[in-house]
Amino acid sequence: MTEKTLVPKTLLLPFILITSLFALWGFANDITNPMVAAFKRVLELNNVQASLVQMAFYGGYFTMALPAAIFIKKYSYKVGVLIGLGLYAFGALLFYPAAAWESYFFFLMALYILTFGLAFLETTANPYILSMGSEETATQRLNLAQAFNPMGALAGLFVAKEFILNALQSNNLDDSGNLIYDTLDESAKSIIRTNDLMVIRDPYVMLGLVVIALAVVILMVKMPENKSKNGNLDFWPSMKRLAKKPQFVEGVIAQMFYVGAQIMVWTYIYQYAETLGIDNASAVNYAYSALILFLVGRWICTFLFRYFAPAKLLFYFSVLAVGFTLGAIFIQGMLGLYSLVGISLAMSLMFPTIYGIALEGLGEDGKYGAAFLVMAIVGGAIMPTLQGVILDFGGPAYDDIKILGVPEVNFSFVLPLVCFMVVGVFAFRRK
Repeated sequence: MTEKTLVPKTLLLPFILITSLFALWGFANDITNPMVAAFKRVLELNNVQASLVQMAFYGGYFTMALPAAIFIKKYSYKVGVLIGLGLYAFGALLFYPAAAWESYFFFLMALYILTFGLAFLETTANPYILSMGSEETATQRLNLAQAFNPMGALAGLFVAKEFILNALQSNNLDDSGNLIYDTLDESAKSIIRTNDLMVIRDPYVMLGLVVIALAVVILMVKMPENKSKNGNLDFWPSMKRLAKKPQFVEGVIAQMFYVGAQIMVWTYIYQYAETLGIDNASAVNYAYSALILFLVGRWICTFLFRYFAPAKLLFYFSVLAVGFTLGAIFIQGMLGLYSLVGISLAMSLMFPTIYGIALEGLGEDGKYGAAFLVMAIVGGAIMPTLQGVILDFGGPAYDDIKILGVPEVNFSFVLPLVCFMVVGVFAFRRK
């Protein structure tokens, strides 16, 4: 009976503490997505410059995932978690001097360091949760932990809306619906800029303090060590074996394109809504809806996996994503926005399903393979910047020109369209 227990009683507290990490990186992801629009407004950036928020955030994953995997293989999961939390807290606390210096580059560096911590946590937490009990219940245990990720994401969106976007003075409108900030002289703008950067700063500093508190608790609690069975890193032989696995190589490519699509859809929903006369704070409601659909989709897919092979279901949902994206591109008005929100339902199964297919049958090589799948999150750094280039085609606004008969913000979603096609091809080849 003990072997079938989801989480042994002796590991319940460690399980709860590590599961909280899933919510923590979900929070960080979704408090950051609206910051692209916030920094653009406050610091008067163009779309490419504003998209560097995502370049810094997701670039940190690419930089640190493989070093994290090597470190964890050499030492223990607990040490990996503590280092991840330390880097996470340090990056968040750097928002304080970044706001004092009013330096966009400093903010970007803070986000970059923060995601060093997230890379450590994501590379560590998944296998750590799998190890906390019997192999029979490992997948169920991981699914339970992963359910807290979108809950953290929803909390991040709530904080972004209520404590940042709603409080930014640069978002204030006059009686005609025009931005007051754009009409001010430089000295007046400077006062508002200082205030707004402090508004952006405070939630991150509070987050850093919470992360430090959690690190202290984890440090004090006895955690399972789960060190590698041998001290050999076996790095280059493992790399050679992984390179010869088509499903793994193609899975890393598919994951990179998927994450790029996800971040574009969730980042530029604010710009899409703005062309329809919806301010950033109100647009968060559509981001909420997208995340709720994403969460519901995960539960629906958990049920559907009883009847469909993972690759086949991934293919069907890729086709659904392509359909919704075409709607977001070519249907103007609120129906197009609803199509954009609907994409999240289609995306719900993609990350874990690609992850699972890519790592199938890799054995010990799966530890490094998992790191490459975390590195593939770099798609979230590259793709939004490319979309920002499209948005700048006609000028700083999002509907300066029309391409194929639609505003450039609509047309820019041709990039997620291509990404979902890549995922669909991967799924079709694995069916």
